[in-house]
Amino acid sequence: MPPEPKKVLIVEDEASISQPLTDSLEHEGIMTLRAMNGEDGLAMALQARPDLILLDILMPKMDGLSMLKKLREDPEGKRVPVLVLTNLSEVTTVANSLEEGISDYLVKSEWSMDDVVTRVKERLGLTQPK
Repeated sequence: MPPEPKKVLIVEDEASISQPLTDSLEHEGIMTLRAMNGEDGLAMALQARPDLILLDILMPKMDGLSMLKKLREDPEGKRVPVLVLTNLSEVTTVANSLEEGISDYLVKSEWSMDDVVTRVKERLGLTQPK
């Protein structure tokens, strides 16, 4: 029996980013779930137990850092790797994210879609880091 596909939750309010990410990851055989805000993202993360979360910071209803704090309160939520993907590069935002135990902090303008997919695959153990 083939192994279960890895599952990634994309929490991003901009469809122009979440759709290409979804398409790229699914092309690599990675199952994706999508949420448009932190509130829905938290509920999905706790219910679906993804293997990794791609998380935007600036979103409606609940921002990414608030979602991350609540996620880390859950025993299962503590273990899931989170890659923050945002337009924010301020030092305080990066520091706050790191305090919550994120795996990576990617500034959208500095990364291509291929770079993000490669980083996700590395974090999921599907490829060796370069």
